[in-house]
Amino acid sequence: MLVDIDFTDHHVFVFGGTTGINLGVAEAFARRGAALTVASRKPENVRAARDRLAGLGAAAHGVCADVRDFDAVGRAFAEAVDRFGPIDVLVSGAAGNFLCEAKDMSSNGFKVVIDIDLVGSFHVLRQAHAHLRKPGAAVINITAPQSYVPMRYQAHACAAKAGVDQLMRVLATEWGGEGIRVNSISPGPIEGTEGFDRLIAPTPADRAAAATAVPLRRFGQPEDIANLALFLASPFADYISGALIPCDGGGALESVKSSLEAAGRATVAHKPH
Repeated sequence: MLVDIDFTDHHVFVFGGTTGINLGVAEAFARRGAALTVASRKPENVRAARDRLAGLGAAAHGVCADVRDFDAVGRAFAEAVDRFGPIDVLVSGAAGNFLCEAKDMSSNGFKVVIDIDLVGSFHVLRQAHAHLRKPGAAVINITAPQSYVPMRYQAHACAAKAGVDQLMRVLATEWGGEGIRVNSISPGPIEGTEGFDRLIAPTPADRAAAATAVPLRRFGQPEDIANLALFLASPFADYISGALIPCDGGGALESVKSSLEAAGRATVAHKPH
């Protein structure tokens, strides 16, 4: 069967879709004919994203909701469906993060990231279920390498993202019978995003070090993630569900290699002689 990546007459809802990677995903769907709803916490970001998508020729709507507020998330979906009908593609991408060693992290700091990333993802997915097209909907979580690569200063994000990916797998099994596919994308270092500038490459030295850790020797661009999201939402991926797909230039492989090498050195150092 010949298929094309065309989302005319599709309703795409991007939670967290007003900045960065998620806005890039929303723009990619807008360019392919979809009606877009974007949601996030800050009204000014919602307005700017809605106007930007409308400027691409898309029917666009924006709603304000904090993913930590279960009822507000439910109202956001109800409003969106009232405007554009059932949701064909849901992209769940709200996230929060900061750098801190575990021994210095407050209980509240840990909890904030868990509440946004993990509990917030549950709120989005749980409230979306009643509004997804059945059969045929595609759900895409934007996760992170922290879900499977332990990283220093990231205990909160590692725990949260691991939970998000297990949640994805559970929902793929529970919702598959309704014809709903659920997958996760794990972006690597993506230029032009707040996370890249603040967490990965805040200094030229950090940028150089990060570049050498990517086997493809380049940083990603927002369109790299958008292209993968388009694929996962399209008929080309009709038999893909429950998958965690890195889009990182092979960076996670180098991270795992470094962790194993460090563990090996530690084992040798502590081996009785």
